[in-house]
Amino acid sequence: MWNVRWIRGALGAMACTVAALAPGHAAAKWPEKPVTLIVPYAPGGGTDIVSRLVAQKLSERWGQSVIVENRPGANGVIGSSHVQKSAPDGYTLLMVVGSHAINPVLMKNLPYDTVRGFTPITRLAISPMVLVVSKSNPARTLTDLVGAARSQPLGIGYSEGQTRLTGELLRQAGNLKTIPVSYKGGAQIMVDVIGGHVGAGFTSVLTALPHVQSGNLRVIGVAADERMALFPDAMTFKEAGLDGVESLNWYGLFGPAGMSPAIVDQIHRDLQQVTQDPALAKQMKDQGATIVLTPPAEFRAFLGAETQKWADVAKRGGIQPE
Repeated sequence: MWNVRWIRGALGAMACTVAALAPGHAAAKWPEKPVTLIVPYAPGGGTDIVSRLVAQKLSERWGQSVIVENRPGANGVIGSSHVQKSAPDGYTLLMVVGSHAINPVLMKNLPYDTVRGFTPITRLAISPMVLVVSKSNPARTLTDLVGAARSQPLGIGYSEGQTRLTGELLRQAGNLKTIPVSYKGGAQIMVDVIGGHVGAGFTSVLTALPHVQSGNLRVIGVAADERMALFPDAMTFKEAGLDGVESLNWYGLFGPAGMSPAIVDQIHRDLQQVTQDPALAKQMKDQGATIVLTPPAEFRAFLGAETQKWADVAKRGGIQPE
């Protein structure tokens, strides 16, 4: 009888041990220390702003600090590489934009695999790319600008992979005489468009917004299916007769490959809660971003489709990785 009681006790202890080691139990205790959110771009940009808004709310919910750390360089590669090499325990996360899925199309010898090297958590928000011109540009509508670009060259500034390929997608869709002009950052594009040194520029809403509000720039085109409340006079490319010119700048949250599904699900659920805060929702909306919170599996599928879309654009345009 004693042996039976001893065996039952041992089995009970084993059951408790297994429960303690189960992913769900680990996720229930997570996080037990501060979480670092790597932003692989310079401070003050759109990704940095969005990350800090979200980090503040998650800190409040988790009772642990969420520290935003900027690691800029090589169009996001330096910071992303750091996260890819980190422990997959959920304490080092990564917030990137759409260029993360485009880097394999345009860059040779990436130090990581953008699919296998990371755990997709969610596509947090989306915001369309916009085409801007100076306030003095004679083209008053996107139709005017497209018409002019069919007969004479139009320089279009770009600063990274997605803006470059968006300009190429526009050229292909409209059979336009556009000339891509490379810049190191969106801020310099705005300066040169305002100064009349380049005819137009593709950029993010956040980069364009302060210059539009100051009256120095006009958003003339929106690379989405619908117009934006922020820029009600700006036409979509579809309205101008150019189908398929859609380019959504998205904010994606990742961890290193091999993260616990339970922790991934917890982060996604907690983001669903904190983004319901009216103040946060308004801040995102004021910056032209729409919260979408794509589920992890759906986000993974989206990444593959997005990379293929831009690979096709690059192939048609004869653009080779460098």
